[in-house]
Amino acid sequence: MNTSTQRVNGQARPIDPTGPADRPAVNKSEPTVNTKGPAKPPAEEGGKKPSAAVRLVALARERYTFVMSTDGRPYAVAIDGPNLALPLRGRAGLRQRLSRLYTDTFDGDVASQSALADAMTVLEGVAEDDDPVVAHLRVGHDDAGTLVIDLGTADGRAVTVSAGGWHVVERSPVLFRRSGAMAPMPTPILVGDGLSKFHALLNMDESTFRQLVAWLVAAWIPTIPHPVLTFKGEQGTGKSKTAQMVVNLVDPSPASKRSQPRDIKAWSAQAFNSWALCLDNISTIPPWFSDTLCKAVTGDGIVDRALYTDDDVVVLTFRRVLAMTTIDAGALAGDLAERLLMLDLQLIDEENRRTEEELDDAFEAVRPSVLGSLCDLLATVLAVLPSVQLATMPRMADFARVLAAVDQVMEWNTLDDYLAASANVAGDALEGDQFGSAVAALVEQAGTWTGTAAQLLEQAQPPGGVRPQNWPKDATRAGGKVKRLAPLLRSIGITVDDTQRSRDRHRAKLLILTRTDPPDESASAPPQDPLWPEATQPGSGYRPPDQY
Repeated sequence: MNTSTQRVNGQARPIDPTGPADRPAVNKSEPTVNTKGPAKPPAEEGGKKPSAAVRLVALARERYTFVMSTDGRPYAVAIDGPNLALPLRGRAGLRQRLSRLYTDTFDGDVASQSALADAMTVLEGVAEDDDPVVAHLRVGHDDAGTLVIDLGTADGRAVTVSAGGWHVVERSPVLFRRSGAMAPMPTPILVGDGLSKFHALLNMDESTFRQLVAWLVAAWIPTIPHPVLTFKGEQGTGKSKTAQMVVNLVDPSPASKRSQPRDIKAWSAQAFNSWALCLDNISTIPPWFSDTLCKAVTGDGIVDRALYTDDDVVVLTFRRVLAMTTIDAGALAGDLAERLLMLDLQLIDEENRRTEEELDDAFEAVRPSVLGSLCDLLATVLAVLPSVQLATMPRMADFARVLAAVDQVMEWNTLDDYLAASANVAGDALEGDQFGSAVAALVEQAGTWTGTAAQLLEQAQPPGGVRPQNWPKDATRAGGKVKRLAPLLRSIGITVDDTQRSRDRHRAKLLILTRTDPPDESASAPPQDPLWPEATQPGSGYRPPDQY
């Protein structure tokens, strides 16, 4: 979901994320947000001119409406212009534009910094007049469920996608905000089979590419969680370049690849300013960042002190589309392992290797048609999605329903491939956890193991008989560790039950670990198809029914 916040201890108002249907429109042809007619400077009295601050406020209110977004920030929206939220301060904000407008209007006179500051303070108060509104980032949706993709162009054009088709519109029906981390997106067009053209640029077999396409389609549905798209492979497999192209399809950025943040504050700055982020060359994932990634997938909230205040705070809540590249991220926590879409890439042969310049030129040439094909597929998926029913609900069930819809439209098997790959990721994560591997080995021998956490810590033997540094230090930590390992243990057929108590007077909590029968289906990855397919000739690829 796009950023949705509320301010606390300041001018707080309860916010309904869905918003009432009769909420006043923002930046419509007949603006209704804090507009009380053209504001003009007061008449001169005794030859005294109105101050520069008064003139600045009058100029601003003649041309803009002012809103407070749900992220606790005031924005200006042009009355006759794109439906874009301009920050009052900062680079490319209203202050900069208003300063130039003042000079152009008053014969070259320049407003002082103090006048501009006074005017901004007044306009912030004007923005407080109405209930907060949602300012979407790159992707949004209206009350009818139509998806809206901001092209990031200066004229404010957007793409609307619904079950009835997709269209490029001159003015977005929803309010968008932008950041310096965003770049314009080319206008989607329908020219041949864009998906096959894109596949020809990637080092992927058919099964892997189809999962990628399904993830790209889901990435423009802001109301569902999205698994972390993870490109894994040794050096020379094209991980970073592939991730760069993927992110520049969903949410183009001048910094499409980012380094791992050093702390939660650095992460929140990145997440606030981009809808899609790619973390490049991840070698290890510390516990705090593993938890942060999980929360960003399903929805995160970060509390920070508001600028220039002592006790006012801003609460940022957001859900993001994430990708990362890694050779080996080390032992993954169980909750993160269940939120990954792992795509393994194979080494590129020398005869198939291409230069960065060649790939960049080829990608820019096909990007409009790739976007057009993805919008086509997204519209068709939205048409069938309400009728999709899953026999069982796995983790990331909303994403799984999108995969099932893609399979229904394209006659693919992305859902089965995703579930099989997820089982493999969970098994690999368990192997990377020494305590988890020791517990699994103990249950394999016993079939069913029952005892306290202290007994489990005593009986689980570390490899080589030497406990590693991350081994649980006491029974409390061992019990908590088993609880966190439960999803991974379940993926290999071991159930964890901690609801029972011993029958003696101590009433100690018991852990019951049971080995269940393995599933009939193999959890191995599907067989690989040949890499580097030939691009399908224009017009010969999949095309949904004519809806436009």
